[in-house]
Amino acid sequence: MRSIRTRAAVAGTAVLACATLLAGCGDTSASDRASDGASQGAEGEAPQDADTEEIPQPVESEVADSDGGEQGPTIDPAMAVEDPGPLQGRLFGDDILVYAPDTLADDVVEAIAGTEGVEAVEQFALAPVAVEDTVIDVAAVDPSSYRNFNPIQTAQFQEVWDRVAGGELGILPGLGRRVEDGNGFVRLGNDRDAPQVHIGAYAPQVRQIDAVLNENWIEPLGMRPGNALLVNTGSVAPQDVRDDLKEIVGDDVPVQILGPDLDITATQTAFLTGGSVAEAVGTFTYEVIGGGRIAPDPAWVEENIRTEEVPILGDVTCHKVMLPQLRAAFTEVVTRGLAAEINPDEYAGCYYPRFIAGSSSLSLHSFGIAVDLNVPGNQRGTVGDIDRDVVAIMKKWGFAWGGDWSFTDPMHFEMDRLVEAR
Repeated sequence: MRSIRTRAAVAGTAVLACATLLAGCGDTSASDRASDGASQGAEGEAPQDADTEEIPQPVESEVADSDGGEQGPTIDPAMAVEDPGPLQGRLFGDDILVYAPDTLADDVVEAIAGTEGVEAVEQFALAPVAVEDTVIDVAAVDPSSYRNFNPIQTAQFQEVWDRVAGGELGILPGLGRRVEDGNGFVRLGNDRDAPQVHIGAYAPQVRQIDAVLNENWIEPLGMRPGNALLVNTGSVAPQDVRDDLKEIVGDDVPVQILGPDLDITATQTAFLTGGSVAEAVGTFTYEVIGGGRIAPDPAWVEENIRTEEVPILGDVTCHKVMLPQLRAAFTEVVTRGLAAEINPDEYAGCYYPRFIAGSSSLSLHSFGIAVDLNVPGNQRGTVGDIDRDVVAIMKKWGFAWGGDWSFTDPMHFEMDRLVEAR
């Protein structure tokens, strides 16, 4: 990607003492980017079915990966890029984020860079990635130039960028410690075979961005190259520049003023990266409507969200691609005599367009591809009392179980692959 710096003097910066970055980082939410310290980071199968015609059998759909396998964790040297070297030039603020569904054209980037009041721009890839039930914003960048737009303690901490260049992940401390698997890896994507990436550094990030990788991860994660632009406005207020940028990019591209909270005046774009589930779910824009809720594009809702009847629960409202698998799974639960193990009065919904509580990260419920079952006895952080044969059936029919996560959520099941009944 390209870094364009205009009207900016090139100057050296003082280096903070590394000890303050390596010691004692506390847990933090995804909204605490500016105050974090940085530190160096570190399915079971269903029972064998009886040979009976009453129980449908799942097969991988045509758009699912053919082997249905799971990619094991690895630190792959092939994912490394050129050593970024020491910090060069001055640091810039992260004032505005331009975030398009597809690659920004060169003439658009150049027009933005030449806009009065724009001091510097940095082009990179940005995508929402499902991690457990949370959708986080992951950037794939050129470490040598993107670092200049980061909080000072991250920009000046060389090891962060050496690790990112080496193919590892830099992530917010609290978020990283919550989602890593106990061995320092995190799965990026809700497909079962989504890549697992090693966390190389816990560090503060550019505002509204949760984690960073180098550009070699763009293709494996199904990201759109160069679809995002960080804009620094120097001494000019971002509000004085935003309208000019919106005129350049058009109404369909969000231009968001960055800050400690989500810019609720900007239309946002939601999509999942990589894999068959992401392809089937599709992309939608949404507006923030308060109370942690969002209002997705009505056209996407009309096209994709359905209310249909499934065994045990009755009418449910979910994404249309999920309903056949949920119906097949519950049909097998009934056929196996396990219907009493799911209490319809303790079902907490499927499609619910909202953020994760206390954050600006979307829940997979916003896409209608997750269900919460038997809620009272299956709270977060517990082993849960949901029947493990039910869990095995759900997994067989293409659902990941929150009880397998590092911070467990045993009520939660979400699509991690497409299957169909045969």
